[in-house]
Amino acid sequence: MNLLDYVIDKTEEYIGRMPKDVRKEYGQFFTSKETAVFMASLFEFKPDEPVLHVLDAGAGSGVLAVALLERLQAESIVEMVYLTCYENDPLIIELLRENLTWVASNASLKLEFRIRSENYILSQMDDFNQSALACPQPTKYNLVIGNPPYKKIGKDAPEAKAMPTVCYGAPNLYFLFASMGLFNLASDGQMVYIMPRSWTSGAYFKAFREYLFKWASIEHIHLFVSRDKVFDKEKVLQETMIIKLRKTERAPKTITMTTTKSNQSFSDLTTYEAPYHLVVSNKDYYVYLVTNSEEALVVNRMRRWNETLLTLGLRMKTGLTVDFRHREALLNEALDHAVPLFYPQHIKSGRVEFPLGIDHEYIITDRQGLLQSNTNLLFVKRFTSKEERRRLQCGVYLSKDYPAYDRISTQNKINFIDSPKGLSECMVYGLYVLFNSSLYDSYYRILNGSTQVNSTEVNAMPVPPMSTIKAMGKRLMQTADMSEEACDSIMEIYSEQAS
Repeated sequence: MNLLDYVIDKTEEYIGRMPKDVRKEYGQFFTSKETAVFMASLFEFKPDEPVLHVLDAGAGSGVLAVALLERLQAESIVEMVYLTCYENDPLIIELLRENLTWVASNASLKLEFRIRSENYILSQMDDFNQSALACPQPTKYNLVIGNPPYKKIGKDAPEAKAMPTVCYGAPNLYFLFASMGLFNLASDGQMVYIMPRSWTSGAYFKAFREYLFKWASIEHIHLFVSRDKVFDKEKVLQETMIIKLRKTERAPKTITMTTTKSNQSFSDLTTYEAPYHLVVSNKDYYVYLVTNSEEALVVNRMRRWNETLLTLGLRMKTGLTVDFRHREALLNEALDHAVPLFYPQHIKSGRVEFPLGIDHEYIITDRQGLLQSNTNLLFVKRFTSKEERRRLQCGVYLSKDYPAYDRISTQNKINFIDSPKGLSECMVYGLYVLFNSSLYDSYYRILNGSTQVNSTEVNAMPVPPMSTIKAMGKRLMQTADMSEEACDSIMEIYSEQAS
């Protein structure tokens, strides 16, 4: 039996006897053999480095560390490995120790390992907060591999307070582990991590991205098309990616982008060499997950425009009313002083239809925070399912269609675009052309892999000048065709003018 198969067998025995809810407390989801082997394959080795220091933080049963050791053994270049594993789950430390002891006795290369049972983040917080590359005290590792815990923590949690330079709000442990892993990496060292793709955009992870790109460059990104194939024995639905970093200030010319639909053998791997500047934006450090030439064309087309909603005085906002928190104010019919409460269901074929006869379509309240002026708006669904063809689904809302109301309300499962100065009809229709086009839908999918439409990201997306938006809107109003195809035709006209 080879090294990794032995550890996988022992891990499966552990999973079989340990309830998932117990493991979930630690954010513990085990990497499959196929994924571990693929991650180990991403490292590059030099013939003049016979001794390597390796780190696996949140090591679990040792699957990733052993996959890397087996790769090193097969290369026959490295003679000695010093392996450090952090793991503070008392339920699995003994299994980790047994696995590594067996591996050390059966590997053809020399292995010395140590297991550190203290909290990975807190044990190094003082070193981390001094000066990232300038601090000589911590051990620096040539290779770092990891499947960090996926667990949200409070903004006042000790780990969050320990790393203020990368934290914003209530963080998730996975990017704190990634930040510390990068800190632990030696100059020109390599790090391969598997983690959610949520960090690639938005304000929430901006400090983390700034830290990452200050000290490292991305060399490889792997995306899983299917959410349920990454941790195949764990029944985890997660938008997940594998990322390879190198601790260097020199960015490569390209980033290797790979995708698979299944991780059973990675046999359906597709590869695209994307220009580095196309993937990593030097303006906001967003990471655009461009996996083929068609997606590259989408990003390049969008970057022809230099305006954003915010520079034009517009803004996407989240709906005001969390309906289940205000049940006492909700009504099924239009009684005196009640106003419409708009839900995603009211968006139909590009327009807003009201009333529909659904429950709680009206609200009666004196709370001004739940009410907004009855003005022209573009509604955009905040949530869609993974299986839906479009991520951006929007509808034109015109105040003139509801003259009986000075005020309205919006449920928080829709977003809306408005302006303090108000939107003319041609502006609303022009915004509809943009957000209902296949170009914008494709761009948003590249930017954000989740099923939630994030207003922060939309507000930062490139848009044409206001004159162009109005011209698009007037053209759409003339045709009265709200289809995606009609919007694409209009976009094509004005995209050519911008080129």
